[in-house]
Amino acid sequence: MLRKALAMVGLMGVLLTSISCRDHSDRSTSASELASTVNATERIVLGDISDDPLEKIDRYQPLADYLATHLAEFGIGEGAVTIAPDIETMAQMMQSGAVDIYFDSLYPAAIVSQQSGAEPILRRWKKGRAEYHTIFFARADSGITSLEDLQGKLIGVEESESTSGYFLPIVYLLKAELNPVEKQRETDTVAMDEVGYVFTGEDENTIQWVGSRKVAAGVIDSHSFSRIPEESRADLVILAETETVARQVAVIAADIDPQLRAALQQLLLELDESSEGKKILTTFEETTQFDLLPPESGWDRIKELYQVFQSR
Repeated sequence: MLRKALAMVGLMGVLLTSISCRDHSDRSTSASELASTVNATERIVLGDISDDPLEKIDRYQPLADYLATHLAEFGIGEGAVTIAPDIETMAQMMQSGAVDIYFDSLYPAAIVSQQSGAEPILRRWKKGRAEYHTIFFARADSGITSLEDLQGKLIGVEESESTSGYFLPIVYLLKAELNPVEKQRETDTVAMDEVGYVFTGEDENTIQWVGSRKVAAGVIDSHSFSRIPEESRADLVILAETETVARQVAVIAADIDPQLRAALQQLLLELDESSEGKKILTTFEETTQFDLLPPESGWDRIKELYQVFQSR
């Protein structure tokens, strides 16, 4: 079994040692053979992307520890967490062996998969949501009633790594034969043949910017839209809604031993069946459960839409 070690990443000089659980030689190796040839200090490494690695580590470590305690037959005795600053770094880390399992929404997960060969194995119900979509909205008194009305105007989007707050709406505009163009600030000029967009940083900011007329319209995920107080939603108009996709997926590195892969998948699937597992899921960013990735998850569709996105 080939182990790869030492990945340096993150903010504030955080150094995390990451040793993956890979097998590049005999993929039919039995669990007993694995246990006999690998010492019990090997690690299972969980990964995510964030500019706040310490917070993510706190949330992920209980799950990493739980998985490690149930994978002793594979020679694993410790769970670790590695946080990457961006999508490209995560792809490199999964390909090099620094990360074994990575959790994210479909857009960044698709890029990581394309660049590293990693594959989704489960759907993650983050904050109780199995799926979601994007909603375009504007103030009801803005005179904007359709996507076409956004030409020559500025909209607010969340961040460049967001599936619902960036990727899906940009592709939706492209498929509507509109011309989304990034702007650096809300005061930038938008040409009449453009739909300008500016990053707000988070959905709450997008809602506020629409309300204060900083931007003509905004895009947020359907769950965030439903949480807007009813009296405030009455002052908004929905312009369009994108297709629905899985909220998040668990992505596993391409060269993980098949038996270890199956064991990891089963452990995650069963987490919501015990009090200990439910407690870990709650800590893990309010995850409700993991389940098998359904055909309608949008994974294959996201890869198709990514080609549209890249053709800009």
